[in-house]
Amino acid sequence: MKETRNENGYKSILRGTSIFGGVQIFQILVNLIRGKFVALFLGPDGMGAASMFNSASNTLTQLSSLGLNLAFAKEAAAAREDATRLDRVRHAAVMLLRLTALLGAVACALLAPTLSRISFGSADYSWQFMLLSAAVFLTVSANGKMALLQGLHKIRILSTTSLAGAVCGLVAGVPLYWLFGTRGIVPAMTVLAATSYACYSFGLRKAIPRSSNRIRIREHLPLMRGMLASGIILLAATLINTLCTYIINIFIRTHGDLADVGLFNAANSITLQYAGVVFTAMAMDYFPRLTAAAGDNSRMRLVIDRQMEIVALIATPLSILLVGTAPLVIRLLLTSEFLPTTPLMRWLGISILLKAIAYPLGYITFAKDNRRLFFWLEAVACNALYLGLSIVFYSRFGLMGLGYAAVAEQATCVLLYLAVNYVTYGFLPNRKAVTETATGVLFGTAAFCSTIMTGSTLSYYLTACVFLICAARSAIVLRTRIRGN
Repeated sequence: MKETRNENGYKSILRGTSIFGGVQIFQILVNLIRGKFVALFLGPDGMGAASMFNSASNTLTQLSSLGLNLAFAKEAAAAREDATRLDRVRHAAVMLLRLTALLGAVACALLAPTLSRISFGSADYSWQFMLLSAAVFLTVSANGKMALLQGLHKIRILSTTSLAGAVCGLVAGVPLYWLFGTRGIVPAMTVLAATSYACYSFGLRKAIPRSSNRIRIREHLPLMRGMLASGIILLAATLINTLCTYIINIFIRTHGDLADVGLFNAANSITLQYAGVVFTAMAMDYFPRLTAAAGDNSRMRLVIDRQMEIVALIATPLSILLVGTAPLVIRLLLTSEFLPTTPLMRWLGISILLKAIAYPLGYITFAKDNRRLFFWLEAVACNALYLGLSIVFYSRFGLMGLGYAAVAEQATCVLLYLAVNYVTYGFLPNRKAVTETATGVLFGTAAFCSTIMTGSTLSYYLTACVFLICAARSAIVLRTRIRGN
């Protein structure tokens, strides 16, 4: 089925994922450079202070956003072919952004003394947390406008504005560290938020020209309530996941020791950052296309099937690479003291592959606006599996059990998504999607087995061979799909 601009063709999907993936990598590099300057000008104490301010800002931003960003993207994607409806979505989103951004800023200002005592053990930094409220306001607003651009699938505008905001924030913020030391941390954060806000605002004006229609809040209330309902469900799912992670850490500490907590979180952090580049890029590109096709089941099946193929072809070599290079990654990003986490990281690498398979299936209920089913599936069932399996397997197998739990959880989630989507929407992946998924699992399993069933030298050779064969096959299949698109 050929669509307008062929946006769900293999070439378009791969192009969108590649562009957003490149943007993610560039932003990570910018953050690393910023961290280097913080370390250079402020030292360890300054870096610690910057981490505390960032943690507080991220928490307040996430809570005050009320999970609305994905809801904005969904509504914009559904309305992008209807100019009148799209204008209403933009007005409603802007009104909600003003409200939530103000909520976050006021909360930051009012809680400034408390945040200072929690973060630094005294109220000496209260005035800096009051200044941080401006950064929270601008960040919430910028993220919301970025979500609208994501929903409109404006790949070029979104990537350009993201890169421009990151570079401008870096160039304008670094001199503040040099001039004012630790007192320049919050101003630098505010400058970064302001440049991102300005860039995304400019991009949004290009994507959706402002209309002369008068804004009437009453007319937008039903749409705003729908966005809030979706956003709160997403926020609840995020908070439940955070709570489950916290409970797991407590369980590890009480039934094991603090060293196990550190080792688990170190391995998990590296794995999540590694996978985050791919999954964030896929979400930026895939979710808007899925939502736009939600009203047409045959078109939606095309979107899901092709995304599953592309995901399997891209994620499998990346997963194998993490499994094979786990010791090297640990030495580069951590220290040799963390090498005992190598087997755990390899299990987590396999769980990434399974998560990639589940990823396109997990968005279906939300794109179909089935909020209740999405909540029970994502927030309750998957998190309950994550918590229960982690506790059971850690009790039985120790630190390695957390790797077994991650693989078991993701495999179960894949089956759960398939069952729920089939019963609810009659959807099952087509033959090509199943073939690529099964092939990816076989390659991943072969690479994993080669790391544990042979000597160290032979293991590296075998894993490298599996990776090269898998990468070559993925390149050939992708090229064939693109040519035949």
